[in-house]
Amino acid sequence: MVFTPAANITASINSIPMLNGTNFKAWQESVMITLRVMDLDLALRVSKPANLIDKSTSDEKRELEKWEKSNHISLVVIKRAIPEAFRGTMFDQVDTDKTFLEDLEKRFAKNEKAITSTILAKLISMRYTGKGNIREYIMKMSNLTSKLKALKLDLSENLLVHLVLISLLAQFSQLKVSYNRLLVP
Repeated sequence: MVFTPAANITASINSIPMLNGTNFKAWQESVMITLRVMDLDLALRVSKPANLIDKSTSDEKRELEKWEKSNHISLVVIKRAIPEAFRGTMFDQVDTDKTFLEDLEKRFAKNEKAITSTILAKLISMRYTGKGNIREYIMKMSNLTSKLKALKLDLSENLLVHLVLISLLAQFSQLKVSYNRLLVP
């Protein structure tokens, strides 16, 4: 099978995941890579050239035209990867792809803080009820710390161990005592 340039462009655009409330970083990276591969990131890398005047050279006109094309197509590619319900009127208020991506990043930075708080609260409030496998319970707690690490909140293994021990029922008191004895030199 031979890929035409149009097929390669379509495949690149289709490789961008749809933006949702939890995948902004991966989405942003995919958009940036796609725009770079398609050589459409000019408007993201370079400021808009000065507006044309009567005395503008043909090189200046070409430079502005190339920048505007990059900006326009980039916005189309970005728009395609955002659900319409999520998009709202955001596109009506921006004129450059760079401004749009910066605004979107600010919105998701706030969202990441909320997600971090939610996960941390869930981790701290977890209690082993005695039902189910203790190993699975500890793995759930470990999974939450991994999610926090991905959100740039790195909790030490020692802290995780203490959170696990604190969350265990009284019937595990011997385990708690044994662990604490190991810590004392």
